[in-house]
Amino acid sequence: MSTSHSSLNKVSAQGLLVAIGIVFGDIGTSPLYTLAAVVRGKELSETLVVGTLSCVIWTLTLQTTIKYVVITLRADNKGEGGIFSLYTLVRRFTGRWLMYPAVIGGSFLLADGLITPPISVSSAIEGLLIFYPHLDTVPIVIAILVALFVSQQFGTQLLGKLFGPIMLAWFTFIGAIGFWALWGHLPVLKALNPVWAFRLLAEYPGGFWLLGGVFLCTTGAEALYSDMGHCGRGNIRVSWGYVKLMLLLSYAGQSAWMMQHLGQRLGETSPFYSIVPAPLVVFSIILATLATIIASQALISGSFTLVGEAMRLNLWPRQLVVYPSDFRGQPYVPFVNWGLMTGCILMVLHFRESANMEAAFGLAVTLTMLMSTVLMSAYLRVKRVNMVLVIAITGLFLTVESTFLAANLVKFEEGGWISVTMGLILMGMMVFWYRGESIKAQLIHYDSLPGNLPLLKQLSNDNDIPKFATHLVYLTTAEDTHKIESETLYSILNRAPKRADIYWFLHLCVEDEPYVMRYKVDTLAHEDVYFITFYLGFRVQPRLNLLFRMVVEDMVKNKEVTIESRYQSLNVHRVPGDFRFVLFRSFLSYENDLPIMSKLIMKGYLLLKRIALPPQAAYGLDTSNVVIEDVPLVLTRPANLRLTRVKSKTHSSEA
Repeated sequence: MSTSHSSLNKVSAQGLLVAIGIVFGDIGTSPLYTLAAVVRGKELSETLVVGTLSCVIWTLTLQTTIKYVVITLRADNKGEGGIFSLYTLVRRFTGRWLMYPAVIGGSFLLADGLITPPISVSSAIEGLLIFYPHLDTVPIVIAILVALFVSQQFGTQLLGKLFGPIMLAWFTFIGAIGFWALWGHLPVLKALNPVWAFRLLAEYPGGFWLLGGVFLCTTGAEALYSDMGHCGRGNIRVSWGYVKLMLLLSYAGQSAWMMQHLGQRLGETSPFYSIVPAPLVVFSIILATLATIIASQALISGSFTLVGEAMRLNLWPRQLVVYPSDFRGQPYVPFVNWGLMTGCILMVLHFRESANMEAAFGLAVTLTMLMSTVLMSAYLRVKRVNMVLVIAITGLFLTVESTFLAANLVKFEEGGWISVTMGLILMGMMVFWYRGESIKAQLIHYDSLPGNLPLLKQLSNDNDIPKFATHLVYLTTAEDTHKIESETLYSILNRAPKRADIYWFLHLCVEDEPYVMRYKVDTLAHEDVYFITFYLGFRVQPRLNLLFRMVVEDMVKNKEVTIESRYQSLNVHRVPGDFRFVLFRSFLSYENDLPIMSKLIMKGYLLLKRIALPPQAAYGLDTSNVVIEDVPLVLTRPANLRLTRVKSKTHSSEA
């Protein structure tokens, strides 16, 4: 459902529970591995422990609270959030170049989705090593991930009702045990003073590079913004207050425990499980596993939403999008689901342990955060915020995020190259698709539709030509009734002339609102030519077969058109005529003589079309009444091709 500004800011007990359940899963499970990633293998010292806690506190405050909860959540696109929604808000008022930060950010956010489920689930399951030190956790992790991805096709509506209570129990638990451990060493709270963070960077050997591990505490912040359309801004902001407190108590409790072990090296010991009382360890492992599954579910749903928005912006090949549950905010994209599952399994098989995955985690999402800062700066300028304040905000977060990026670069050779490579591949796919669609759009030529109406009417009544269909339907990119693609007219008039009783032209206009559904009918020639425009929200599945039938039934009811067969024997019995759709499928013509870059773009674009839905499936058309016509794409004809005619020798004979 669409979210108005009033409902966006509304706060309710149910809304708070939903927000806790689906928004904070990723960032909420970070206490399982963040401090371990920083201190593993190092001799514990006061500067290391307190400085790391100080960095975590101020990272959560600056990045998560101020940037995302306070500032970025203001930027909603008809109630929707996420980096592509942010781009949609600014693209009308700024240059086209902002598409590239959006593409980079979206690509690396998707790439990060390949490592988040494996590291989250692995870090929880590895709690079993306390009881079984030689246990191979890989099969267990893979089994959980496979079950999670397989369940996506059935919807998560019923399971989703458990997310809130489970995550509420999780946050309360980690806060409680954190407070219990903190009580034994309250002086660790001096980490609230940011001076300790600067001491870690300045005094501890290699302290700057530790920021790569510290950054793991805020990796779920981008998902927080993406889920605004599901939970509402008010619910996210209020629930974050409780979530942040519990997170800080957990980190402080782990730090307090480490302060009691100064001079020691932790090795593979988990600070998180070390502060759990022995009778509660099994319970904590079960609860942590459930929490990481929920965190993975939130990321998977976010990936579906992200790809759906990319398709709307023409940045991704059209894929099948279904809604397996009644909750319209939870789409399911099979191609993305199985692709993520394959990638996650390969990650687990490659890294095997969460400690090894930490190197690949965080680098990609740092780039996403940098790109969202660029887009947010543009949004603030569009909203005419004081320029001095815009520069200050942008400069602050670009500095912080650039620092984290530099610190994360040390992870590149250790595994970060995998997520970066995947991000670059996804970015290339988006750019190739967008450029290919743009080039293809430039090749569309339009003719006057009103000027060709007499010809269409004559063809409709020409009994010398066999009838192709009673109702002939074409999809058109034309936004008004004054023009139609030359290729469409060529298909009707030249390519084996197609006589029909009524010609229908359908245009789909995707709106920036999520769930709007409207249509408009223009009668160009009564009982001969009609032009229908559908206005559908970007979250609405374009099931044109069904929607077109609804429109025709409404027109028949209003006596605007008759759909009975024109054959006399059938018309007497009021038998409806047939409807036939004609769709075009393009291919690169051999007549082209393209520059290397254009040839590369079009080759990549046509390769991506192989993973895209065929037009009939993309628009929800019944394949039994669809005709596909191949159309050659001629971009550049050879310029220096010279064909010379030679005289033929004729032989004549006398009569």
